[in-house]
Amino acid sequence: MAPGDLELAVERHATSKLPDDDLHHIRHMGFRGEALPSIGSVARLRLTSRPKGAESAWALAVDGGQKGRPEPASHPPGTRVEVRDLFFATPARLKFLKSPKSEMLAARDVIERLAMAHPDIAFSLSDDARPVIRLPGLGGDAETARRERLAAILGRDFAQASVIVDAERSGMRLSGVIGLPTFNKATSAAQYLFVNRRPVRDRLLAGALRGAYQDVLAHDRHAVVALFLDLPAHEVDVNVHPAKAEVRFRDAAAVRGMIVGAVKHALAGAGHRAAPPQGGFAAFGAASAVYAPPRPQMQASFGLAEAPPQARIIQPQPEESVNFPLGVARGQLHGTYILAETADGVVIVDQHAAHERLVYERMKASMAAAGGVARQGLLIPEVVELDGASAERLVDHADALASFGLVIEAFGAGAVVVREIPALLGDAPVAALVRDLADQLAEGGEPLALEERLARVCGTAACHGSVRAGRSLNAAEMNALLRQMEATPLSGQCNHGRPTHVTLSLADIERMFGRR
Repeated sequence: MAPGDLELAVERHATSKLPDDDLHHIRHMGFRGEALPSIGSVARLRLTSRPKGAESAWALAVDGGQKGRPEPASHPPGTRVEVRDLFFATPARLKFLKSPKSEMLAARDVIERLAMAHPDIAFSLSDDARPVIRLPGLGGDAETARRERLAAILGRDFAQASVIVDAERSGMRLSGVIGLPTFNKATSAAQYLFVNRRPVRDRLLAGALRGAYQDVLAHDRHAVVALFLDLPAHEVDVNVHPAKAEVRFRDAAAVRGMIVGAVKHALAGAGHRAAPPQGGFAAFGAASAVYAPPRPQMQASFGLAEAPPQARIIQPQPEESVNFPLGVARGQLHGTYILAETADGVVIVDQHAAHERLVYERMKASMAAAGGVARQGLLIPEVVELDGASAERLVDHADALASFGLVIEAFGAGAVVVREIPALLGDAPVAALVRDLADQLAEGGEPLALEERLARVCGTAACHGSVRAGRSLNAAEMNALLRQMEATPLSGQCNHGRPTHVTLSLADIERMFGRR
């Protein structure tokens, strides 16, 4: 900026960064017209700027609203904005600042979001001369640079537990990376959303993410994502929030549909992948003590000698191959976990969680193919006693429940009779299933969309119809479950977002035993 522009930049109601014809096509970033004078009124502000081709730079200082005069300075082409002693001029505001640590975390979040959107620009952040962020500008291919920047900010664990999203529809493009459902957080703070490279916190986008993950994530957990939505500037209004943190879309339904469809497609492409165990196994140091076999009298004193076996070992068959992605079953632990050998390690499978996902996906596929789930009639219809409200709620949704294979009718006040159940559920306990469905339909109140309610119903039905923990499986059943998992989308997590299996590589095991 030239000296005259420096003076104008800190005047109230006098600046605009937009050309006259850009009011409906806003793609500029930078400061709002009122930002610099507002900052200068409460802090010590110094602007130093040198236009391209100019022989020297100029600097202007504003201290607590008191503006100085431009003076020559030394600076490379470009502009530097320095803010010191924030709120020194307004002590009442100063005392409401949070702790230095909290303010630094807030500043870091802002810098990280900007850095994700602009990988070609270098960013740095220091705290009392201690470097917190050092991100060099990245050149070359824009997509490659963005992924490198995301990996640098979000960390290696996320990079290993994420999938790429890249979809286009009706002039819109959605790109970025999303975490596997098993890599989730207790809050939505790790959801990084951008519209035309502008960081936003928008309820429509957050709701679309929730809808995309509803089949695979518990309702109190949140996905980790970094998504970039690009669309024509006239399709979005960025001026609905002072900080441009919220936006409004001309066609909100199309945007939501784009996000839900693209994210679901990317998750389905992940197959049976699940996030690796958090924390790793390197924390287990090599044992320094020498192992000695337990003495018989010590075993007897703790009742170990008479303890029944808690694992069933399967003898390897010559024709079996460990080259399947999830390996070959070698045993069952505590009637709950399947131990499988792979080419480079072992896989531990939670049989109930895995089968729950398989049943759920079969129910969805059956509904999509035939308009409803195959049913099996009960030889003796079962009457289930409920409170009046729950019974009425189930009867109100009887037609929708029938599409899931569950046929119910009213049976007096506070009861329903079940005549048919989904064929996939086998001999699942009918009364427990119906009571859980009544609770699921009640959850969330009236504003909850019927589609989401029925998705929960489907998940509940799958839970009741899956192999239970504690049930012994033979080798053929265990291997059949593993092969079905490999062929089923999203089989890396159950309907509640919990992992269905954990993989331990041979390198992990060797580190546990101090061999590496």
